[in-house]
Amino acid sequence: MPQDTLRGIFSLAGAAPSNSNAQPWRVEVVGGARRDRLADALRTAHAERRVTADYPYSEDMYTPVHQERRAAFGADLYGALGIGPEDHTARAAYDAESLGFYGAPHAAFLFVTGDGGPRLAADAGAYLQTLLLAMTAYGVASCPQGLLSFYSDAVRDQLGVDEGKLLVGISFGYADENAPVNRVVTGRAALEATTTFHI
Repeated sequence: MPQDTLRGIFSLAGAAPSNSNAQPWRVEVVGGARRDRLADALRTAHAERRVTADYPYSEDMYTPVHQERRAAFGADLYGALGIGPEDHTARAAYDAESLGFYGAPHAAFLFVTGDGGPRLAADAGAYLQTLLLAMTAYGVASCPQGLLSFYSDAVRDQLGVDEGKLLVGISFGYADENAPVNRVVTGRAALEATTTFHI
């Protein structure tokens, strides 16, 4: 991806709002040989089960309705890929592929600086959404990936990062419109299920 496109995207994302304009984020962008080395390090950490997530993860954090939505999405995704619900080997292989950024030429890693606490979640979320919209404006496809943040020590080691907590990784590039996964349309909850108007 051209440097001027990359700089344009991340400059636009930097205009994201934050509480008192603190801008508590740090972003590391990789491509080329550095991207390839990082993908190898992530796959190795995954294979060796060296999970070093800066933010705890548990299936218990999802309520039953969240679990239903996740299951529906998983069925659509794996169905499009021709992976059956009990084919754990193929699912594991797809996870490993995701650690290679799904073949995307670039990845960005969003670190939350400061104490990295929950109060900064809104700021980090505003930056992430602004980044995704900036990519879309430039005709670039993106995929935020929580799994990339499960191996934060590998990311830090490969990129020489010494501040912040890794929240999420984002793979990005130009979409392959013929890929089955890009034909999956994710559903959304009805407005009434998520929003109440007190007016």
